[in-house]
Amino acid sequence: MAPPSQLAIATGAVNRLVKEEASYYKELEQQQARIANIGHDKDDENAEYKLKQEQRAIEETKAVFPQLQQRIKDSLAKLQQQLEQEEHSSSEDIAKAKEAVAAALQALKETS
Repeated sequence: MAPPSQLAIATGAVNRLVKEEASYYKELEQQQARIANIGHDKDDENAEYKLKQEQRAIEETKAVFPQLQQRIKDSLAKLQQQLEQEEHSSSEDIAKAKEAVAAALQALKETS
């Protein structure tokens, strides 16, 4: 089996980063839902502590986004450069690369 092309590697990197960003957004939503539930439980003695912990977790999650978006931009630029250079790659690799570019652009657009 032939090793993956540089185009395939760059495509995989972009896809992984887009999925990672979606995962962090999902985690953020779950954390915000937990905070909403903490406020409803009046019998919980540790509610204040739990609330502080969840708020800290949310801030840590939010802090990841700027770096992650920059990594997506960098990987996207590399993929677009590879896409321009790769004329001898299979049409399947090129199609996957174009799909990854579209997904990355959409992810960056949604977060802007």
